[in-house]
Amino acid sequence: MKTPLKATTTVLAAVLLLVLTTAAPAQAATPSTKAPISGSLRAYNVSGVYVAGVSSGGYMATQLHVAYSSRIRGAAIFAAGPYYCAQNNVSQAIYGCGDNQYPTNLSALQTYTRTWASYGWVDPVGNLSGDPVYVFHGNNDNTVKKSVTDDLVRYYQHFGASVQYDSASSAGHAWVSPYGTVGCTATASPFLNNCGTDPQNSLLRKLLGSVSAPNTGPLGGSLIRFSQNTHAVNGWAPGLSMDDNGFAYVPSSCAAGQSCRLLVALHGCLQGYGKIGTAFVDRANLNQYADTNNLIVLYPQASTSSSNPNGCWDWWGYLGATNYPIKGGAQVETIMNMVRRLDG
Repeated sequence: MKTPLKATTTVLAAVLLLVLTTAAPAQAATPSTKAPISGSLRAYNVSGVYVAGVSSGGYMATQLHVAYSSRIRGAAIFAAGPYYCAQNNVSQAIYGCGDNQYPTNLSALQTYTRTWASYGWVDPVGNLSGDPVYVFHGNNDNTVKKSVTDDLVRYYQHFGASVQYDSASSAGHAWVSPYGTVGCTATASPFLNNCGTDPQNSLLRKLLGSVSAPNTGPLGGSLIRFSQNTHAVNGWAPGLSMDDNGFAYVPSSCAAGQSCRLLVALHGCLQGYGKIGTAFVDRANLNQYADTNNLIVLYPQASTSSSNPNGCWDWWGYLGATNYPIKGGAQVETIMNMVRRLDG
């Protein structure tokens, strides 16, 4: 029996907050940043689209990749589990896709994917074959257990994706970055951990094939703050538990018309603009690589709502629609509208 949505979202919020622990800030490097400038998304010379995300953003990244595998060429996932893990059930999200008290039926998820592809609800699964996928899980992540992320790896491998699995880190539940402000093993706001490593180099090498060293000096591009309402399927992003504003970092080379790739970067719960400002945008260590690798980075923003108090992306159906992980899903389509605009 499914638990009522309002009650279970309250439970989900409580469970997520219980796993957060305090930690002394790490001695983080200070990244060069750009003050956001108001603007709008426009078309660039985009040669390929990729997606990355952490926690709920990791689940959303997989939803985007599976639904639009004809357009999205690869994914990088931190601290998340397999596609459609929650199965439109918040109890399953908490107890199955977090601490794995309810083990996931991976075969069923793979069957759903193939069936939905046959209906045209997601792109053909053959597109996933050979796609580069980078997966990260920290050994001190007790929010999403390693066995759940193991299932994500097996899910992608089942469809022939080329998976690189980084599971040796001592990280907590977080996006790991050289600019992280939290100690490596902790799970604490703003969930940007410093482990003395650079996973962004690894994930970008996996997705793009090779990368140039990041720009460690002043950034040369522009950080655009744009209205997400313009791209929202209902014309009002807050009605989709999304912020009024999103961000896009555009290197000067891309603005000048050079061929560039596009990376959609999705924050996790309690990590959006309304909670931590531009900390994820500034400290994810993606803008630094974008400058030297002709890479546009799109940062869509989720926000809080009555059914989503922690500002997570919709990976369990909190918007009340069963189509959340497929084509037509409100947040999936809103993000893809942003991609379509940038991709021309």
